Amino acid sequence: MPASHPSILYLHGLNSSPASHKASQLQRAMQHMGLAEQLAIPALHHHPRVAIAQIETLIETLGRPVLVGSSLGGYYATHLAERHGLKALLINPAVSPHLRFDGYLGPQTNFYSNETWDLTADHVSALAELDVPPPTDGSRYQVWLQTADETLDYRDAGVFYRQCALRIQAGGDHGFQGFAERLPMLFAFAGIAPQYWRDTDFCALDVQ
Repeated sequence: MPASHPSILYLHGLNSSPASHKASQLQRAMQHMGLAEQLAIPALHHHPRVAIAQIETLIETLGRPVLVGSSLGGYYATHLAERHGLKALLINPAVSPHLRFDGYLGPQTNFYSNETWDLTADHVSALAELDVPPPTDGSRYQVWLQTADETLDYRDAGVFYRQCALRIQAGGDHGFQGFAERLPMLFAFAGIAPQYWRDTDFCALDVQ
């Protein structure tokens, strides 16, 4: 990959995929800027240990990518940003997800691939292994939260990431409404030169 451009590694959430809306928006934007090769969006395995191994391999391949993590992907991104000293932009990130699966063990279905799998106690234990203290180097993080997230309480992330740059927006949902119009902020944080994105209406690229 060209050394002059930073790479971005997007990590989707539980039962999501590279076909998710935000991932697709980001992919179209990077293609429009001619930077498609600087983006990786892996299809993460449902087991945390396998998923982390996938991501570690990509980090080694990409060099020092900027991590963009949504929901459970935000939890993974935090663990890996702390381990490797990477920058991370987190979108409605899960906080201590291993504490939130009471009553949810059992069959699961991926929203996009229709793959079925069983959420087990071993999945939960593997998630607990990834827990880290609240980040203290706020310059390496941006955390985007929407208050009407129907899956996670945004206040948990607000407390956990209190030393980071928090962007809290009223309303929205867990999928994060208005992601496309905020892509310039993501690209600026990632270190992509303004001439690639400043004159683009990324909402116009958003094909439902």
